[in-house]
Amino acid sequence: MAETRIETVYEADGSCDGTSGGCGEYEESLNCLMVVAGRDHRALLANLLAEIDLYPGQERVLGALGDHGPQSQNALARIVGVDVSTMTKTLQRLERSGFVSRSPCPANRRISMVEITPAGRALLPEVDRVMAELQHRMTRGLTDEQVEELSALLKVVKGNLCRETYPPGGQVAGAPSTPGTPAERIPATARIEPVRTGTA
Repeated sequence: MAETRIETVYEADGSCDGTSGGCGEYEESLNCLMVVAGRDHRALLANLLAEIDLYPGQERVLGALGDHGPQSQNALARIVGVDVSTMTKTLQRLERSGFVSRSPCPANRRISMVEITPAGRALLPEVDRVMAELQHRMTRGLTDEQVEELSALLKVVKGNLCRETYPPGGQVAGAPSTPGTPAERIPATARIEPVRTGTA
């Protein structure tokens, strides 16, 4: 089984220094807290998924295939919300692990259809367990009402960021403006791979 090694910095009293190497004097700002919380969320997710031999992002692909059935590679990338090149790498790993299979579409052999295998479907309950454990650890110390409020607030933040990053019919925020290129160009999704030993 692959192992994930995440370095964590602790204070002298044993508490976790979640802002180490973060934003300096701005470490208590909302911007910094969002960045650090997202980083640590991904690190914890990587640790938990490593227990079932998955990398972050692979659980979403398996879940999408479990929910929606066989999909073309491009459609699956849209469902999960990543670029096609990232989806290709993710599927290569999942295929090597025996969790998905790819085959040409009967109607158009240039299109690759992706299907979850019995081994991948058998892993879905473990994925659900990992995600439940992730939420439990992430929200430790919060009441059910606070968790609901946090979810509602983050939905608003997510919507605001989505509108700013992908304005309707406009250029993606921060993307270079090159004549003749599509306005709907979407930047590649950043990937932060967990540190592992062994092969993926």
